[in-house]
Amino acid sequence: MPSILITGANRGLGLEMARQYGEAGWRIMACCRDPKSAPELARLGAASGGRTSLHRMEVTDAGQVKAVAAELKGQAIDVLFNNAGVLGGAIDKPAPLSFGSIDYAAWEEVLRVNTLAPVRVAEAFVDHVAASERKLMAFMSTYMASITSLNDGGYYQYRSSKAALNLVVKALSIDLKARGVRTLALHPGWVATDMGGSSAPVKAPESIRGIRQVIELYGKNETGQFYNYDGSKFSW
Repeated sequence: MPSILITGANRGLGLEMARQYGEAGWRIMACCRDPKSAPELARLGAASGGRTSLHRMEVTDAGQVKAVAAELKGQAIDVLFNNAGVLGGAIDKPAPLSFGSIDYAAWEEVLRVNTLAPVRVAEAFVDHVAASERKLMAFMSTYMASITSLNDGGYYQYRSSKAALNLVVKALSIDLKARGVRTLALHPGWVATDMGGSSAPVKAPESIRGIRQVIELYGKNETGQFYNYDGSKFSW
């Protein structure tokens, strides 16, 4: 039975990912800040026949990350999906994200969550992934982090954090190659979630179906790539 660990699994794309992979028969390790405050995730777990486990893991808390890794010691993880992330402000309230009114404390927090935390999680669970059949670390990125495709401004916190994450994804593909571990950055589309806003054109089920297809078709020798949820490849 293939397995996937998902961070930020309590809502939005993470919750939909847990739902779809669960329905596909995968073993799910669903991580979030407080599973007790995630009723939808709890319902998924209860209905999974024991295939879904819930774990308290704040990705910026090194102690919690290490504790979950220790709890799951010896268990192979086919796909480690670093999904947890923050925008740094509401999509309909761009002022804190705009030049001239930048919230630098918020910027530091965005970097901690979107850039540093995924590396921390990758370090903690690399042995679990290396012990699996698929050996894949996936990272939720965004087209807004593509320097080549950049044609508008603003959102410095979010863009910079995800652009840095993309560099990490590429560097990890080199550093982990000897262990057979592959990396993949994914753009989920502009999705109607709490982060993306209700007017976004892509719904969570469509986005995750696409992401699952990209993961399924990702070549055994393919690593360090940046894909859109629709299967097209992005330039860095």
